[in-house]
Amino acid sequence: MASDKELADFLAGVERRAFKQTVYAVRDDDASLDIVQDAMIKLAEKYGDRPAAELPLLFQRILQNATHDYFRRAKVRNTWVSLFSSLGNAEDEEFDPLETFELEQGSAGAESNERKLEREQVLQIIDDEIQKLPARQREAFLMRYWEDMDVAETAAAMGCSEGSVKTHCSRATHTLAQALKAKGITL
Repeated sequence: MASDKELADFLAGVERRAFKQTVYAVRDDDASLDIVQDAMIKLAEKYGDRPAAELPLLFQRILQNATHDYFRRAKVRNTWVSLFSSLGNAEDEEFDPLETFELEQGSAGAESNERKLEREQVLQIIDDEIQKLPARQREAFLMRYWEDMDVAETAAAMGCSEGSVKTHCSRATHTLAQALKAKGITL
């Protein structure tokens, strides 16, 4: 059973990585902060009595579920907005209330459809290439670069030596670089 101090220390240690991971997924700082805070609260309320060794995996699962919930809610919200915006204004059949708001420069909404599609395609290609990596390479790569874990933490989580983690990460980055370069993607 984790003590209050162990739980607090765990949450303090994981908050920055969790925020970075969530920002990468949802592309919105405010929403990411809400998702991470909700996940931390849920961990503390529902699983605070679990052993300290179980907290990292429980928190990752809660965070992933919270991120999926965010996307589900956004999908439902967008469906309703689309339905109601199509009702329009009796005087102007082309009226869309969402068009009355100015878009912030650099926001996802201000991005051109062409650029948005291109970005989504590149991200999908990168994701596909990551999925093609051997399991141990993918695991080491995601822990080191996605979850921002250091070599020692990754080695402990994977149950291998630090040298193995470095080898797996090196091989993964070289394989990804070659695969993306072959598809004309340079980062």
